[in-house]
Amino acid sequence: MAKKTKALFLFSGGLDSLLGAKLLEQQGIKVDLVFFESYFFKADQARRSARANGLKLKIVDLSEEQLSIVRSPRHGYGKGFNPCIDCHALMLQRAREIMDEGDYDFVATGEVLGQRPMSQTKDRLKLVEKESGLQGFLLRPLSAKMMQITIPEKQGLVDRQKLEDISGRSRKRQLALARKFKLTDYPTPAGGCLLTDLEFSKRLKGLLEKRKQISESDIELLKVGRHYWEGKHKIVVGRDEAENKRLARLAVSGDVLVMMKKVAGPTTLVRSYGSGRSAPARIIEKARELTQQHASRARGKEVEFREKRI
Repeated sequence: MAKKTKALFLFSGGLDSLLGAKLLEQQGIKVDLVFFESYFFKADQARRSARANGLKLKIVDLSEEQLSIVRSPRHGYGKGFNPCIDCHALMLQRAREIMDEGDYDFVATGEVLGQRPMSQTKDRLKLVEKESGLQGFLLRPLSAKMMQITIPEKQGLVDRQKLEDISGRSRKRQLALARKFKLTDYPTPAGGCLLTDLEFSKRLKGLLEKRKQISESDIELLKVGRHYWEGKHKIVVGRDEAENKRLARLAVSGDVLVMMKKVAGPTTLVRSYGSGRSAPARIIEKARELTQQHASRARGKEVEFREKRI
């Protein structure tokens, strides 16, 4: 019996990756999905999408490897702090390793030529393919007819005529395919990587300038509240009840939580990145000022505070 063709598919959970997987499955190809998770993009959407569409998904963590790239990307950054080309190459390198270990015939993605003008031009797609070591074995089903023919197509493992020639940012062709495949449960297009968010990028850059070794907790903290630096001390003020609770959960040894005693308002977290384990009195006083400043009921009044040292 002939061996069934196997593809490893880099899955985001969005419509494009769902369609790419379906285009291969309709040819009788066994498609295994993988999502590369990191500090900056989580697998929640991919898990929901895979579950809703009856697909199995493998999660691989690339957090530390990606963080190393973010510090010093070979191909530079996009508009934010996002080294998209380097990150993309990293994912494909890991996919190549999984392909070899799992006896897959090729790797596939849901990328569309020209959909992202900075990272999905033909030249840049070729560049990441070369740097990943997947030359000839990387198939992009939605734009395959506009790309150079791949080795699995030449070998007859994939029928090129049943692939697509989609390009650009319009979604009309994808929505038509979704109707054809009767796909109804998929997320709307959205930026999934926090590194493309300009405010988050600014916060991350500031942290990396002050601290060489950072933890997952440090990065999670960047996603919450209003941020202020006092030398090497970070003060984060919650903006609502949900953020107050999240700040309390994110507190680690050496942190200080500052709250008002009798007035509803923010929870403020103080984290020190200097040589000492905890913030000095002047920093706690500044945290009190910021806490009161962001509580409309407390401005201009005498307020009592309480601190919790973790």
